[in-house]
Amino acid sequence: MSSGNRSEAVDVQKSYEVRTYGCQMNVHDSERLSGLLEGAGYVRAPEGSDGDADVVVFNTCAVRENADNKLYGNLGRLAPMKTKRPGMQIAVGGCLAQKDRDTIVKRAPWVDVVFGTHNIGKLPVLLERARIQEEAQIEIAESLEAFPSTLPTRRESAYAAWVSISVGCNNTCTFCIVPALRGKEKDRRTGDILAEIEALVAEGVSEITLLGQNVNAYGSDIGDREAFSKLLRACGGIEGLERVRFTSPHPRDFTDDVIAAMAETPNVMPQLHMPMQSGSDSILKAMRRSYRQERFLGIIEKVRAAMPDAAISTDIIVGFPGETEEDFEQTMHAVREARFANAFTFQYSKRPGTPAADMDGQIPKEVVQERYMRLSALQEQISWDENKKQVGRTLDVMVAEGEGRKDGATRRLSGRAPDNRLVHFTQPEKAVRPGDVVTVEITYAAPHHLLAEGTPLAVRSTRAGDAWERRTTEAAAKPAGVMLGLPGIGAPDPLPAAAAPACGIG
Repeated sequence: MSSGNRSEAVDVQKSYEVRTYGCQMNVHDSERLSGLLEGAGYVRAPEGSDGDADVVVFNTCAVRENADNKLYGNLGRLAPMKTKRPGMQIAVGGCLAQKDRDTIVKRAPWVDVVFGTHNIGKLPVLLERARIQEEAQIEIAESLEAFPSTLPTRRESAYAAWVSISVGCNNTCTFCIVPALRGKEKDRRTGDILAEIEALVAEGVSEITLLGQNVNAYGSDIGDREAFSKLLRACGGIEGLERVRFTSPHPRDFTDDVIAAMAETPNVMPQLHMPMQSGSDSILKAMRRSYRQERFLGIIEKVRAAMPDAAISTDIIVGFPGETEEDFEQTMHAVREARFANAFTFQYSKRPGTPAADMDGQIPKEVVQERYMRLSALQEQISWDENKKQVGRTLDVMVAEGEGRKDGATRRLSGRAPDNRLVHFTQPEKAVRPGDVVTVEITYAAPHHLLAEGTPLAVRSTRAGDAWERRTTEAAAKPAGVMLGLPGIGAPDPLPAAAAPACGIG
């Protein structure tokens, strides 16, 4: 955890809570917001405080369905708490704040600060200004003020970390509003990225996920079309970095040099999340996706030729305006051909501000639902069949925190295989910690997880496990209520996992 200098504005330690909605980009931004607040002298509120903090920050999403209703519902529940607690402050940031701006304070006048996606570093200053002036502060920057990775960050995991390599997106997909809210793509300098990774590894992190709105377009802003593959290979030279992942790429920019870099760099994991969105060429055209089914399936074929054991996942939208039954059948065909390990499937719904919201041919809800159920059933069976192929394999599983809800009752632990499949395994006699690596043999497969019922074959203590233990010990030594250790989100699970893909826009 890094932090800036303590602000003189906070004389007594006040508590904060950050509530995150949406994609991995938002989760990582929330780590920065937490780092900023701790650098300004605030302390994290105890887990489950449910708004009982001096500062409550909402990091919002404009992509998820009913995002605005959820925000205003939560703000409404906090209004009476704020009345009873003088000095309490509420801040709203993220994509919905960038989009709605003045609307938020009009609908919820008890909000103290509204800030956008481009100026998250201003949060402590805006909170202090709102306190002194006793009026709401609304500040929405139209372009990025500073690359957010320069800000202090409170990492939610001791052993795995997000590393942002770019922000923004140059695509114009008709279903997505994110480019309008996050801006045009802006790349970080490669040296800065590698320096951040090396610093994280020195602290004990052993797995990093390279993060970008369109991650494999990295280099377009700096004029190097092979910059992303070079970055992957450079990660392979960092001693102590065991696992490298990335999300989310775009098929348009997924070139052969990236496939070669993945296959030839040992610590780049055999896992790929490649958003397809639709299998119909006509729908892909209407979505302004710059590839067609043949091109997409060709990429999948090349990836599997280079990495036979790779697990490939995707995003699919069902019921996009104008989608016919024939279009939908093309999507089903593509899913059968691609044999994804997992798929995030979404029922299309209008997003205000996107071109698709005003298109003709909006599909009735009942038709979308019926197609969605058929697609889900097909993918569920494929996921199960693909997982069954893992039975009998010996896998190195990185122990995770908070992955197995039933671990206590079953006397099991959970973790991620190199291809990111979730594995539940028998607890070994030797104590293991999140970040350690356990070698197991897979004995059973379900559609969404694997099971290793026998005694683990080997246990390897790691520097990442040491880092987790150190953080946990330090947390236990903190005064009650501070809760600066024990992460609540756990490792940043690369896709597919609990967090949805990066705005579903790749």
